[in-house]
Amino acid sequence: MVRCWPRRSKKSAAEKSAKSGSATSLTSGSTAADKSKTEQAEVKKEEKKEEKTEEKKEDKKEDKKEDKKEEDKTGEKTEEKKDEEKSDEDKEEEEKPKVQVGSISQRKDIYKGPVEDGEWTWVDKYPDGVEEAAENEETATYAVVVRNMKSQDSRKKLEAHSIVVQSPWLRDALSEIMADYPGVACELSRLEFEAPFKPFVHRWAEFTKYMEKPDLEEKTKEHMKILYDILNYEIGDNIKTFQDYVKNGVVCFKDLWMIFQPGTIVLSAYLGPISGFEMVETEYMANNCGKFLQVRCDCVDYGGKEFGRYQEAINIPEFLGTKKITGLKVYPFHFHEKKEEITAQLLKRGTIFEKLAGHHYREYSGRAITWNREGNEVDIQITGRIVVDIESFNRFSPWRVRYLNDFNATDIERFNKHKVESGIESEEFVMPDYYKMLCRSRTRGYSLKYKKWVDFFLEQITDVRWNTTAFDRLVLPADQKELILSFTEAQLAGDSFDDIIAGKGKGIICLLSGPPGVGKTLTAEAVAENLRVPLHMLSSGDLGSDPWEVERELNSILELVSRWNAVLLLDECDVFLEARSNHEIERNKIVTIFLRTLEYYEGIMFLTTNRCGEIDAAFQSRIHVSIEYPDLTVSARKIIWKNFLRNSTIKSNLTDKDISELSELKLNGRQIKNVLKTASLLARRRKSDTLERQFIETVLIIEKKRPGAPQQMMHYM
Repeated sequence: MVRCWPRRSKKSAAEKSAKSGSATSLTSGSTAADKSKTEQAEVKKEEKKEEKTEEKKEDKKEDKKEDKKEEDKTGEKTEEKKDEEKSDEDKEEEEKPKVQVGSISQRKDIYKGPVEDGEWTWVDKYPDGVEEAAENEETATYAVVVRNMKSQDSRKKLEAHSIVVQSPWLRDALSEIMADYPGVACELSRLEFEAPFKPFVHRWAEFTKYMEKPDLEEKTKEHMKILYDILNYEIGDNIKTFQDYVKNGVVCFKDLWMIFQPGTIVLSAYLGPISGFEMVETEYMANNCGKFLQVRCDCVDYGGKEFGRYQEAINIPEFLGTKKITGLKVYPFHFHEKKEEITAQLLKRGTIFEKLAGHHYREYSGRAITWNREGNEVDIQITGRIVVDIESFNRFSPWRVRYLNDFNATDIERFNKHKVESGIESEEFVMPDYYKMLCRSRTRGYSLKYKKWVDFFLEQITDVRWNTTAFDRLVLPADQKELILSFTEAQLAGDSFDDIIAGKGKGIICLLSGPPGVGKTLTAEAVAENLRVPLHMLSSGDLGSDPWEVERELNSILELVSRWNAVLLLDECDVFLEARSNHEIERNKIVTIFLRTLEYYEGIMFLTTNRCGEIDAAFQSRIHVSIEYPDLTVSARKIIWKNFLRNSTIKSNLTDKDISELSELKLNGRQIKNVLKTASLLARRRKSDTLERQFIETVLIIEKKRPGAPQQMMHYM
């Protein structure tokens, strides 16, 4: 690009001479002419230097102007300029000395910047208008410091935001007044309490009572009076309101927090019958349904291995006006009208809860709790035998586990004190009465009848009523009954014949085969009753159909049976025992899994089947006892008729002749039971106090019309 430079006016020789003269020293002894020549030469040199320097400056200025014009036209720098700038920046970065992170031995202060649109960041600039700290060495000398702010109450100019107790005399007094109050540590040199000063509202009676002590030091009296005047001004109205609520047994929603003192027992019918909880804290909250007060409180629970605390959150919805305190979802224990009665009830339940720690075989009848897919509680009716076992529930059930908190230092101190007072020297955990009142109203376990993991209510759990005559009434030859008893009793006592490989072949497997209704299932039930252990009954459908599912379920069940010391009955197990073939690979896998499981099973297992001839050969060597049940004889049926009539809830008028004639009918044990049950219902329908033969014959006439009815029944009728 060709540039035209403007002409520049040269500086006068006099100006250059003046500048050079000030910078040049003349030597002594030189002539005036020499001086003049020398000065002129130097002036010329200076002029040339100045001209070159100014030309360069002008060139740079012109280049910048031209570049700026080009930038204005194009709107962006050329790539060459950008590359030059980047290289310059890189050079500057390289020239800067690198400092290791965190190596400078100084502090660096940054400050909160201005807030814009609700957002802010940290800056280096020290904020303007910062006042000196209000609390200093001088304020530390005062007994109490009150932090005031503008009041929202039209009756006050100022109100306390918080107070700081610094007096050692006050700290000593408050350590007794606030003893065991959660969140208040009187050992600190500065005690801070924020409005609305809940600890003083809850402990106002103790506070005023302490002031009336006759043996208080003068300094303590003086400081207590100062604190009393401050609190009376700040929360005097709240205290009067609280005392009025206590007197009349009612409360309004905004003052609801006043009646809940942390560390005290509260009552609630939360998730079951009325139960005791220890109050922790309250908080006003809101959701889509409106405002509510959330009361957080602890109960005593069992986690499967140890007892501990579990916190529940009970919400009290907002209400208008006042409400009776005992009508709330949760309320303090001391408001209950029948304190002694509720105390006895809670202690009784807590004793049951403590005894049911671990796993226990029990009976249950009544409402229980299970859960749906969303985890919401669902009521179900449960009757029959159960196993209370929270540890197994946590391991094997699909439902949510309750994780407990450890007992705190105060709890442990109370436990130790209780053991000393009770004279207990063992390490066994013993629960004081206070904690029995806080025990959960429900426990968890397994229903053997319904095959469900559920929550049981403690009041519905009872001891097992054993059937001591079940095995005696079992219609089997005496030698077979003796054999069954011998190996089951020995196995339960721990007498086992081990294999060459440790842990292999230590169980007892008994195969019961025969037609339906001859007593196969009853044999396993009678053995469990005789041994007084749980009977866990399963069918092939309970284990699934996929090999991996069968293996997982079978391993879990065998582990549970071993833990409970139970008898396992696998009913109608044909799918597991049937001989393997070359074409059914999936079923072969299931048979193989079952064979391997039997090899290492260490308990008592009964297997029942109707197809003994189709059993895989590999099972024959794994079965210890195999009992074939033939069709019932007339004498056997006669015994069964008599046994069922003896156990009937309605008195029977049947004679021996009637029973003998009925025994001629070729019915199995299950059919005999069904006929008698139906005849008993018919007798009640006709309002008869006794079971007559005519009722049985009516049922048999109907039974005769059923497809597949025995020919003997047809001939009899």
